[in-house]
Amino acid sequence: MQTKTLSASETAARFHQLQMQLRDRWHSMELFDGSDADIVVIPSLSLDQRELLKIEGVHHYEERLLFSLIRLRNPRTRLVYLTSQPLHPSVIDYYLQLLPGIPFSHARDRLLLLSTYDSSLSPLSQKILDRPRLLERIRHAVQRDRAYMICYNSTEAERDLSVQLDIPLYALDPALLQWGTKSGSRQIFAEAGVPHPDGSNSLWNAEELANAANALWERQPTLKRMVVKLNEGFSGEGNAILDLRPIQGVEPGAASSEVRIKALQEQFSHLKFEAKAETWENFSRRIVELGAIVEAFLEGEEKRSPSVQGRITPTGEVEILSTHDQILGGPSGQIYLGCSFPADEAYRLRLQELGLRIGKNLAEKGAMERFGIDFVAVHQPDQPDKPAWDIQAIEINLRKGGTTHPFMTLKFLTNGRYELSSGLFYSQQGRPKYYVATDNLQKDRYQGLLPNDLMDIIAQHQLHFDTSTETGTVFHLIGCLSEFGKLGLTSIGNSPQQAEEMYHRLIRALDEETRSGREEERSQLTSLPMGW
Repeated sequence: MQTKTLSASETAARFHQLQMQLRDRWHSMELFDGSDADIVVIPSLSLDQRELLKIEGVHHYEERLLFSLIRLRNPRTRLVYLTSQPLHPSVIDYYLQLLPGIPFSHARDRLLLLSTYDSSLSPLSQKILDRPRLLERIRHAVQRDRAYMICYNSTEAERDLSVQLDIPLYALDPALLQWGTKSGSRQIFAEAGVPHPDGSNSLWNAEELANAANALWERQPTLKRMVVKLNEGFSGEGNAILDLRPIQGVEPGAASSEVRIKALQEQFSHLKFEAKAETWENFSRRIVELGAIVEAFLEGEEKRSPSVQGRITPTGEVEILSTHDQILGGPSGQIYLGCSFPADEAYRLRLQELGLRIGKNLAEKGAMERFGIDFVAVHQPDQPDKPAWDIQAIEINLRKGGTTHPFMTLKFLTNGRYELSSGLFYSQQGRPKYYVATDNLQKDRYQGLLPNDLMDIIAQHQLHFDTSTETGTVFHLIGCLSEFGKLGLTSIGNSPQQAEEMYHRLIRALDEETRSGREEERSQLTSLPMGW
């Protein structure tokens, strides 16, 4: 089947027409989540590929949307899942066996797995667009009057793919991507009246960065550190700390602006990067290509990194999905490692309030589907005239993120509900649910473990998710395990303590199974002849 080549304006117009079909089909998200549909899942990380290479095992991150397979619990849902490279069969079996009340074979018959067999750095969506026969297979696999497409993040590639397949994309129109950049986030915060750190708009070279840093320092003479962020950084890997303490002799009031700007420029070569192998030489080039911002680094003895996750429906309603306390690492604690749900009760309702305010601003601009907002919370003890926690917004992610798959896994497995009044999630039995999740359980000793080895360990130590109690651990990024010793997981409990204990029990089990003695035992067993 030959498809007509459309101009850019025709493509944008057709994309808009397709998205409008979502408004006609689903008048509420309850109907949307439970509807019979053919769903095409495109887990493409359509982000700057050089920034993505800072993430170990990033080519396996296409597995993070495998929670979508749990949608097959609806016996009339069909799903097409595409990846760059084929997924290990045991990984697929693992997810399908999680489905309560659905025969494995029935779910498997409604799942079509397709691959481009292409491990290059090009985003998955582009790989699909470059393969007309694969596009045709997808078209034939779905009923277009009930089909839609979901993705990790939306760019022109996902827009073009939606138009090529002639099915709507439930995601952001890429024409609105600017609102998910670091500078765009700051503009939204200002418009929505949401507290955020003092800082700059977009900067495009080292000279602009030095001038903006100087202006910020003059506004806040007591600053100790600033953070420089690439406009399109991922998981904090595009951030760097500018430490002002080594050049305190040129602070405002002690030196002229010219002297201070020169000192700042010299200090750029001493930036402390979150990414392991980053250098100022490379980082400065990325500023020219992507743009950057500089803003005040929020200091505090007790500091946390909460987030709120929401979505905007096809009809423009804003819904808060969850709040989390993020687990961060890296040299200055800016790299996302995991999260716990829900966020601390001391501020989670405040997060919801700010999230709704930002979501409404985004909805007015035409945004659709997922948004996440990261905050910094600094404890303010012994200040009765102020809230216990100072909450400042630091960035918006207009895509699925590290907190998306844990929450959606919980939602799809329990078919429960999030209650806005308490900020808690309840199962159908009325039990509040809690979890601890990570994308970055990584140890060298785990390298060499195959997916089947992980399944053996799960069974041996009874670490699987139990659908009767709705507690246990669900795994993702299983493909990362053998090569990188890296694994993702969500440990779900009926209390924060139970979720944390499950998380640590899993780590203890993996450590025990990979200690040197166990490895020798496994080697001896695998060398035994067939039929032993």
